[in-house]
Order: sequence, then C-alpha cells, then structure tokens
Amino acid sequence: MENKQNEMNIELSEDLATGVYSNLAIITHSPAEFVCDFVQIMPGMPKGKVRSRVIMTPQNAKRFLQALTDNMHKYEQNFGAVEDASAGEGYPPMNFGTPSTMA
Repeated sequence: MENKQNEMNIELSEDLATGVYSNLAIITHSPAEFVCDFVQIMPGMPKGKVRSRVIMTPQNAKRFLQALTDNMHKYEQNFGAVEDASAGEGYPPMNFGTPSTMA
C-alpha cells in the first residue's frame, strides 16, 4: 500500500521554468522571516540587479539549509568537491549590504 499522505502535486509555469541566473545571494532576516535576494552582477557594470526575492519563515529557511546541504553533499560525491571561487575574485563578502535584522 502506497503512502498517499506524502504526495504533493506541484505546478511549474512556463515562465518560471526557465529560471533566472544569479551569482550572488544577499540574505537578511527579522524575528519572523528570512529574505533571500538573488542578484546578478555582471563584470564592468556599475551595479547588480535583484533577479528574484524569496521570503520564508525561519523554520522553512532551516529546512531549506538542510536540503541544500544534503544536495551539495550528494553533488560532491558524484562530481567532486566544489571550490569556493568567490574568495579574492572581486565578489563582495557574503554579508555584503546586509542591514540590521529588525523588520
């Protein structure tokens, strides 16, 4: 007997299916939510542009972190270690632009 309780039907529209490119994430938080801004910075351009913003509860942010960690581990098992290429290549620090964390 299959467990129908864990099944979920998720719709992905055509315009979202193409995705967006991001090479920087800026993450801020308040007591109630985490805000993840996915930014595209191009060489020689004076400023980056937020391409997507995702807002989630702290509980869902923690679940996302766990899922991303698990998936990175599986990726590296299959394809080898991923080096942190951002260090020293002109990218801002990971906390770049992070305001105080009260909303």
